Amino acid sequence: MAIQKILVVDDSPTERYFLTDVLAKNGFSVSTAENGEEALTKIKADKPQLILMDVVMPGQNGFQITRAIAKDPETQDIPVIICTSKNQETDRIWGLRQGARDYLVKPIDPQELLAKIAALG
Repeated sequence: MAIQKILVVDDSPTERYFLTDVLAKNGFSVSTAENGEEALTKIKADKPQLILMDVVMPGQNGFQITRAIAKDPETQDIPVIICTSKNQETDRIWGLRQGARDYLVKPIDPQELLAKIAALG
């Protein structure tokens, strides 16, 4: 099934705007959350088909939220792509261990992001 609904989770208004703009221009329906707790609420209320997750946020970080999504039977089938400025290989490995399907380092390249979304669909 092709991905249509995407949830962008990032505490940076600039990043949320940038990702929303790229995705909306490519025909995706986008919702946003400023932190992990808001993301979990939105995921339960209106299940997205893909989640783009920042790591460094107030409250629970993106690794913790990704793990919560991956462990919950209601949400474990939703793919998560981590989008973060953390560019260490150890961070990437840790993110994938938490249940993320992919890992992108900021600044996000729009073509690479769209290619990764297409690969999931």
